[in-house]
Amino acid sequence: MKTEFQPLFEPYEFKKGIRLKNRIVMAPMTTISGNEDGTVSDSELAYYERRSGGVGMIITACTYVTRNGKGFPGEFGGDIDELIPSMSKLAAAIKEKGAKAVLQIFHGGRLCPPALVPGGDIVSASAVASEQNGGVVPRALTEAEVEAIIRDFGETTRRAIEAGYDGIELHGANGYLLQQFFSPHSNRREDEWGGSLEKRMKFPLAVLDEVKRVAAEHTANPFLIGYRLSPEEAETPGITMEETFRLVDALTDRGLDYIHVSTNEFWSKPRRGADESKSRIEWIQERVGGRVPVIGVGSIHTPNEALEALNTGIALVALGREIVIEPDWVEKTAEGSEDQIKTTLSKNPIGKEELTIPDPMWNMIVNTPGWFPIGD
Repeated sequence: MKTEFQPLFEPYEFKKGIRLKNRIVMAPMTTISGNEDGTVSDSELAYYERRSGGVGMIITACTYVTRNGKGFPGEFGGDIDELIPSMSKLAAAIKEKGAKAVLQIFHGGRLCPPALVPGGDIVSASAVASEQNGGVVPRALTEAEVEAIIRDFGETTRRAIEAGYDGIELHGANGYLLQQFFSPHSNRREDEWGGSLEKRMKFPLAVLDEVKRVAAEHTANPFLIGYRLSPEEAETPGITMEETFRLVDALTDRGLDYIHVSTNEFWSKPRRGADESKSRIEWIQERVGGRVPVIGVGSIHTPNEALEALNTGIALVALGREIVIEPDWVEKTAEGSEDQIKTTLSKNPIGKEELTIPDPMWNMIVNTPGWFPIGD
């Protein structure tokens, strides 16, 4: 191994005692390859297993906590106990190769395609359409439904524990339901779940409290609870860095195990609420990095770029597309063969077999211009 890359291979231990063999994480990415009944397909198991030997931790594709929160075709579920055996197969496949397994859980809210939701009943914090799903005006959740979804997050956490995962990640990024409640664009409520910044934070914090309660009740073993967030929104009104600082403070104060900052580009600068002297991730690291581990992600391709990101002080670096294109990214870096890391994806069918990419995922990559797994 080249000495210059040694920091990427230093073990990392969370406060709870869960130890990662290195600082590289596989970012959560949609595979659209699960079975119709919500179970993990054999091709998905092979896909994750192929990528579990090098990275220190894998965060799975998002898993819906209730059936009306399904955001993608081919998304595997965690909403009923009958899916625990399937969830367990995925956790075991990841852990057998030496990586820690974290299940990302979410509710898609107003971004769910109506065809995937029972009765096409799309729900959100308020009846405000998303620019990403502009033809769909969601129905505002009732207070009783809000409380029920909080419990659903807890129940899926219990299932993750029973299935053998090392932790869960709350998906509060990319415009999904947790973010919809936090955002002034999507949350126009006038009850206890909306209005002021404090009230807009109430739902994500209540979900965190519930999954922590469930974890404490159902396992004596160390169990990670992370939170993924998008630091800003382009919309006006929309989330600003100043509001995100308040959220990360509140999450950290509640004993979160890590914060995962979702950006398309690691070095992207703030729009509002902080100046451009630092990237969004660097601002968050400065704010809470001394109290909670921060995971950074976004267009990090090479070992040099990963090292540069790690040198900002963040605890862990997540790679998305890079691990899809080059499952042996970590191993090649470790053995000093970084010049052999693949950086482009061949659309030759032979490449699919070499990379162990499921057919639905491969077909989307090949046939949809500009499409690639969401998450990086």
